[in-house]
Amino acid sequence: MRPAHIALAALVAAVWGVNFVVIEIGLDHFPPLLFSALRFLVAALPAVFFVGRPKVAWKWIVAVGLALGVAKFGLLFTGMDLGAPAGLSSLVLQVQAVFTALFAFAALGERPGRPAVLGMGVALAGIGVAAVDEGTSGPVTGFVLVVVAAACWGVSNVLTRKAAPPDPLNWMVWVSTVPVLPLLALSLLLEGPERDLAALRALDWTGAGVILYVAWITTVFGFGAWGWLLRRHPASSVAPFSLLVPVFGMSSAALLLGEAVTPLRWLAAALLVGGVALTTLAPRKGGARHSDPSPAPSGGQPEPAAPAPAPGRPSLTP
Repeated sequence: MRPAHIALAALVAAVWGVNFVVIEIGLDHFPPLLFSALRFLVAALPAVFFVGRPKVAWKWIVAVGLALGVAKFGLLFTGMDLGAPAGLSSLVLQVQAVFTALFAFAALGERPGRPAVLGMGVALAGIGVAAVDEGTSGPVTGFVLVVVAAACWGVSNVLTRKAAPPDPLNWMVWVSTVPVLPLLALSLLLEGPERDLAALRALDWTGAGVILYVAWITTVFGFGAWGWLLRRHPASSVAPFSLLVPVFGMSSAALLLGEAVTPLRWLAAALLVGGVALTTLAPRKGGARHSDPSPAPSGGQPEPAAPAPAPGRPSLTP
């Protein structure tokens, strides 16, 4: 990769890592489900009028929109609202690679090789260490919801693998249209119209900036730049940069939010990042690694020339 492309990949990882701090700030302004709905609304509009018609069947767009937008992001934002720290959330979400590999094996019959199986075990050990750390220092409910969000992300990755969208930006924008109404309905039901209206009436420049960041910077710019890199380089060159996301997430949370990084959390980070690296970068059993990417951070970003991603690759777009 050229130095400029390396810098772009690192910038995208930084944007996605800092996104968890921005989410934490946004949760001071909006209820979590309303916040998630606004994120997808602003990501979809006005972009949906410029990306052209959907290039895959609507059944896949709806399925991934519900699994990723409603389930994954709804649970992530709610978990963080209940106290899951931003830095820890950026780390724990990476276990989605393990869930993706497991679900791909169950649904598609794709068997991971021994290094990938070892990586899953190491990553799950990291989740266990993180759970012990969170259990002694914070609320466990929020942590559990973030883990379930990672599992929902794994489901959406497998669905995206089946959909094999040829244009990642077109795919992401259309997927973003699906969660808006379900999330708004859930927000009205669970968070209440009074709380939602109060948040919208109190909208200030900080709240607006947060929405623009999570919608346009992390989704439109981040997703578009990542897909651009994957169209020009093998996934084996680009995918490792996604492992920097929790590094930027934990670092920015410590610097900007004052979150403490305990020795147990450092151990959890080492186990999770190492395990995810083994899971996502190891060859599959019985064949060489695919050169195409796995579904990405807000839905998926398979390379147009080879639309069948390997099941364990990181798929980020937090």
